[in-house]
Amino acid sequence: MAPVILYPAIDLKEGRCVRLIQGDMDQATVFNDSPVDQAATFEAQGFEWLHVVDLDGAFAGKPMNANAVEDILRRVTIPVQLGGGIRDMKTVEGWLAKGVSRVIIGTAAVRDPAFVREAARLHPGKIAVGIDAKDGLVAVEGWAQTSTLSAEELGRRFEDAGVAAIIYTDIARDGILKGLNFPMTLGLARAVSIPVIASGGLASMADIERLTQPDCAVLDGAISGRALYDGRIDPDQALALLRSVRKEPA
Repeated sequence: MAPVILYPAIDLKEGRCVRLIQGDMDQATVFNDSPVDQAATFEAQGFEWLHVVDLDGAFAGKPMNANAVEDILRRVTIPVQLGGGIRDMKTVEGWLAKGVSRVIIGTAAVRDPAFVREAARLHPGKIAVGIDAKDGLVAVEGWAQTSTLSAEELGRRFEDAGVAAIIYTDIARDGILKGLNFPMTLGLARAVSIPVIASGGLASMADIERLTQPDCAVLDGAISGRALYDGRIDPDQALALLRSVRKEPA
């Protein structure tokens, strides 16, 4: 078993670090006026990656918090995966050129799967697909619209595309600290060969402990937002616990 990677989340709204409740932009709690300072704190705490989302960009369909993202990229040395408003190749390549390690394509994965395939072909290991589900169906446009696709259907579309990861978010649980949706997330991870990162609702050290269980070995990682910000998850304890799960010898 490989240790599950814990990704601390930095969600950007109007240049500040916020957390939403179930994707509702009207229910935003500001946790830090300086996203770059928050990123530096996460790096100092020992996290191996950062998960950054341009929330305004997700709704606008284009980058809206570019200055904050660029400040983060200049400040930290750990890799950054970025989502929100990435809908065309120019945006993909622009962010990769600026130092983003992995871009997350969400809405465009539903609207234009050929674009995802081409991006993954041109930039192997650099393209992730964001699958955000509401009642089992994929939501798009900053979660404002629900499609007719299931998460598994969308995931299977990219099985042979060379996509680096799928970030699966249960919208109903996002930001409300009810725990990850393990049945749905593990079901998706077992249905596809693409590495899956769990997101939405990670609430406590009990969730971290659950991630160390053998059935969670199919997961690549998990994203934590509000529970890290309000102290429900202790970074040192969480990272130590996850890293105690090591690869079994061949």
